[in-house]
Amino acid sequence: MTRPAKPRERGARVPVPSPIDRWREAAAIRDEWLTEALSTRPADRSAAETAIGGLYSLVGREPPDFVWVDSPAAALNALPPDPPPRPNGDFLRTDPGGWPVALLLANLVSDLRAGLDARRRQPRRGWWQRPADDSAPEDLLADGEELPDVLQWAFRDPLRASVLDSLRNHIRAVLGNERGDLPWSGQHDAHWVAEFDVHRRLGMARYRGPDEAQLDLWATLARSCGWWWPYEEVCVVSERPAEIHAEPEPGRPDGEVRLHNPDGPALRYRDDWALYFWNGTRVPAWVVTDPDPARVAAEPNIEVRRCAIEKIGWEAYIERGGLRLLAAAPDPGNPGCELRLYEQPGTGPASFANILLAVNGSVERDGRRRRYGLNVPSFLDDPVAAAAWSYGLDAAQYATLVRRT
Repeated sequence: MTRPAKPRERGARVPVPSPIDRWREAAAIRDEWLTEALSTRPADRSAAETAIGGLYSLVGREPPDFVWVDSPAAALNALPPDPPPRPNGDFLRTDPGGWPVALLLANLVSDLRAGLDARRRQPRRGWWQRPADDSAPEDLLADGEELPDVLQWAFRDPLRASVLDSLRNHIRAVLGNERGDLPWSGQHDAHWVAEFDVHRRLGMARYRGPDEAQLDLWATLARSCGWWWPYEEVCVVSERPAEIHAEPEPGRPDGEVRLHNPDGPALRYRDDWALYFWNGTRVPAWVVTDPDPARVAAEPNIEVRRCAIEKIGWEAYIERGGLRLLAAAPDPGNPGCELRLYEQPGTGPASFANILLAVNGSVERDGRRRRYGLNVPSFLDDPVAAAAWSYGLDAAQYATLVRRT
């Protein structure tokens, strides 16, 4: 028979977790929310519809009918034919009772976030004030940094970079929004939901009951579906992706990831709507599926060109592209490595016709130094001068560097 637990003595203190213990719990919560943002599980349609219906009720509207689609792109073909009115200054001065439900929800969540912010400790230092030595969060806390600051640097910022910058903003850019719709991002709203969730789970905030209940609805949506478009009588909801391929962001110690797939789309939905990424840079499909020196030469975007060349490989690109070696020299800013300056064929008098091939001054996580190319002005025929130009220096100044990055 199990002995009953001994009752706690009156007045006995409950142990308070240390800041380091709280941070370790926060790191697990951060990873949990990142997993939700990158989830490829089928949507939990029942949970999503219940949560959306709850939000409609909060703005005084009846739950809508639901139309489910396989991707955000497919949603654009399922939207009601009439776009919502533009929320300009004149319209916002009208009676909110006549506002479209999407605008009411935007106003609702704006008030929610302001209310939640008021109930939690704010960081004292800005995101740009994190110590530059990439110290682990535990070390920052041991050195006297405040937990709210560490949460900003090692919880909020990595999630924003991984979800908002690496995922949501790219999808939004590709979809466009000529109609002026106000969609929500479901799982790709995880970054802001997580920021408020971690404070309550660590006991660092006590939210008002109605605010906490509404936060739960947004959290349910981030855990159950993809993007969604609210309208008066119908809500169009997208499934989650079928594939997401991500890799750790080099040099970022706090779990930040970027999209990358060297063999196919990094983001693919169930109807095969897809986006391609190379080390976090969104690229046309040909960069991954059929890179070719001729396409590289015709590509106006320098970042897309760089990614395509990295996919081909610098040695193969130089050989297949017919680049002519102009000069080579030891790299004064990177002892033991060489600078090689090439002329691209067929570029004529273009101002950035030459490519400087160099070796990265810093070591990657796998211990190697990455080779990379820089487009440099065609009037530079000395590789050291070309490297110096990329740093805003002259050749003599560059030669005095101990080691460049």
